[in-house]
Amino acid sequence: MWASGEDAARIVEREGLTQLSDSGALETIVAQIVTASPEQAGSYRSGKTAALGWFVGQVMRKTGGRANPQLVNALLRQALEGDSR
Repeated sequence: MWASGEDAARIVEREGLTQLSDSGALETIVAQIVTASPEQAGSYRSGKTAALGWFVGQVMRKTGGRANPQLVNALLRQALEGDSR
């Protein structure tokens, strides 16, 4: 900003630093990860709630660290607790 005089919002957008908060897009990613990880999902469902952190890490990896962590946690809990496959 200092050198270019460019607006902060433009720099953030150009550099891909925006936070991903699109619940539809994140729901899709969450569903893919939960479906592809039946052992970890079973572990969470059997009471090992620390497995949630593993899922959060997978979502963050897939989104390049841009996912809204609060939304990711809520969507993962919904997917893991609401789907009793």
